[in-house]
Amino acid sequence: MQDYGQFDYVIVGAGSAGCVLANRLSEDPKTRVLLLEAGGSDRYHWVHIPVGYLYCIDNPRTDWRYRTAPETGLNGRSLLYPRGRVLGGCSSINGMLYLRGQAADYDGWRQMGNSGWGWDDVLPYFLKSEDYYGGESSGQHGAGGGLRVEEQRLSWEILDAWKEAAIAAGIPETPDFNLGDNFGVGYFKVNQRKGLRWSVVRGFLRPAMARPNLTVLTHAQSERVIVQGRRAVGVRFTHEGQLAQAQARREVILSAGAIGTPHLMQLSGLGPGELLRRHGIEVLHDIPELGENLQDHLQIRCAYKVHGAKPLNTMSATLWGKAMIGLEYLARRAGPMSMAPSQLGAFAYSSDGLASPDLEYHVQPVSLEAFGQPPHSFPAITASVCHLRPESRGHVRLSTPDSRAHPVIKPNYLSTEGDRLVAARAIRLTRHIMAQAPLARYRPEEFKPGPDFQTDVELAKGAGDIASTIFHPVGTARMGTDPRAVVDARLRVQGMDGLRVVDASVMPRITSGNTQAPVIMIAEKAADMIREDARV
Repeated sequence: MQDYGQFDYVIVGAGSAGCVLANRLSEDPKTRVLLLEAGGSDRYHWVHIPVGYLYCIDNPRTDWRYRTAPETGLNGRSLLYPRGRVLGGCSSINGMLYLRGQAADYDGWRQMGNSGWGWDDVLPYFLKSEDYYGGESSGQHGAGGGLRVEEQRLSWEILDAWKEAAIAAGIPETPDFNLGDNFGVGYFKVNQRKGLRWSVVRGFLRPAMARPNLTVLTHAQSERVIVQGRRAVGVRFTHEGQLAQAQARREVILSAGAIGTPHLMQLSGLGPGELLRRHGIEVLHDIPELGENLQDHLQIRCAYKVHGAKPLNTMSATLWGKAMIGLEYLARRAGPMSMAPSQLGAFAYSSDGLASPDLEYHVQPVSLEAFGQPPHSFPAITASVCHLRPESRGHVRLSTPDSRAHPVIKPNYLSTEGDRLVAARAIRLTRHIMAQAPLARYRPEEFKPGPDFQTDVELAKGAGDIASTIFHPVGTARMGTDPRAVVDARLRVQGMDGLRVVDASVMPRITSGNTQAPVIMIAEKAADMIREDARV
């Protein structure tokens, strides 16, 4: 076994959180940091060309290629469940949308007893991480941080018309979804610089890699956390096929995400005792809720045929059209090759009386049967809508003691009556928007789920036929003050020393929007807490 020796901190996972932590903790030249990444380098052209997410997801070079268990709420379907397996993690393969969520999300965390996690507490860390294209603006946006935020470099008449239709339906136009109340319709801001993806590798990790006190190992898959008594003292991993280990003088920090972190802990003997014993794993610390509380955003992919428009279905249908798309990107780093998976967004209410929007739209000038499939042969658009605060809760559980085997991922989508009702209301709201005058000249025709679905029960079933994950798993190592919480408000694993979790799994409730920016915020705040605790 190869022994890499001692470090102050061993970080597992070079994704959105791990790269930020590696940068911040290695700022002190006296602090030695080891960052372990199971995947390889991000030096792959499809990582950096924005439309390359199509070729990175479900690609073994860049994706873990997980799948969910069959889902009752999705009428028995199993979904592809992408997670980044490459330097940069999901920030190297995701949709690049910059969204903080709502102020109420974080104030809710604080109300649950998580001191220091209210909106006023976390906003400074959003600003610290941000490099906003318009510069610093009166405490609303930051400049000079590692996460570049820019406007998109494309336009679509059909999306402009959808925006006007949403306004006609009562959703106000907004230029910015990131000020705490995201009610409105507008174009998403993206993590790009001049038409190229801006991942956490480019923004945080690569600037730090020249530091002699930071070691980064790729193709290093963690096998288990090394535990002595109730203290984490290191990590055992395979590096390029060889078994290896490294010791942590201060802490092991798990940043492997809402799937990878609970799976690694369970493999290490940390987790629900009954589950571990069933798989022949010695229970070192019984943590009943580890891997439970899985939450995700399920997007209902409502699709409409349109007439007289030129969506991507039409533009990409011929070799000449594809050539023009490529030339536009080569000449200006603009157009469809620069596009995020969703360009236009809206935040809306599924019903009256709610304190904040509970629906998010991702509107795309294209339609297809499923991710990875070619666009339909006819002109069409997709108005995906997701429930931002689902009631359904799922789990992540190891399937065998073999660390190479994927865990069982069971989100339990649409498993509550409330979630099914919101799904029905979301489809109705989508129909209401599509019926507004600004879209009339395109004569939209619904074909997913289809006009035959009318009652709440029918619409919930129709949602189950067409819905898909939007890749936002959180909550499987939730933060809290109660005895069953996995980590405390400083993200330390309860009942353990020297072990901390810093990634989306610590969220007690999912944020009201895309999750990369909140994960980076969590890592920025965690870095300060880690340094403070080291001084005690």
